[in-house]
Amino acid sequence: MEQTAPIHVAITRRIKPGCEAEFQKALTEFFKTSFAHTGVQGVAMLTPPPGSNSNEYGIIRTFANEQERKSFYESPLFLEWKTKVASLTEGEPTYKDLHGLEAFFRSQTAPNPPRWKMAVATYLGVVPVTLFTSQTVGRLLKGQDFFVANFIGNACVVFLLAWVVMPLITRVLKRWLLKN
Repeated sequence: MEQTAPIHVAITRRIKPGCEAEFQKALTEFFKTSFAHTGVQGVAMLTPPPGSNSNEYGIIRTFANEQERKSFYESPLFLEWKTKVASLTEGEPTYKDLHGLEAFFRSQTAPNPPRWKMAVATYLGVVPVTLFTSQTVGRLLKGQDFFVANFIGNACVVFLLAWVVMPLITRVLKRWLLKN
């Protein structure tokens, strides 16, 4: 089954002390050239907070699908970049796919919406899902052990929110969420 939803990947890199500015400059330049690769839909850099002793930098990349992600990480463009920054970094980067709630509000072109807008969008998803599951799954589990019924009911709520309702809500409310 081919995946059509965008893929979000969080990358963490440790930068050698004193190489931070050079890494940021190289990364910014690479961001610009990486959009030439088909399937790259977005990218963002996360720097350590001011005054922090951390040397970890984060990169969030969005790809059109799994195949485009794989193609990008195997491309000469990426392999050249990896070689170029090897002298500026410590160890290998870590990669983590972002799924479910952590990726709902990720935009390819704008910062995350204000928390209150994310809360409203989440509320608009939670209310109908909990009402629906209480009237369907809840009725099926009536008379079962309280903890078992809650475990199963909440699992259904999380599943519906993560894979059905929240992707739909964020798509429908996209303009409002990103509006200042």
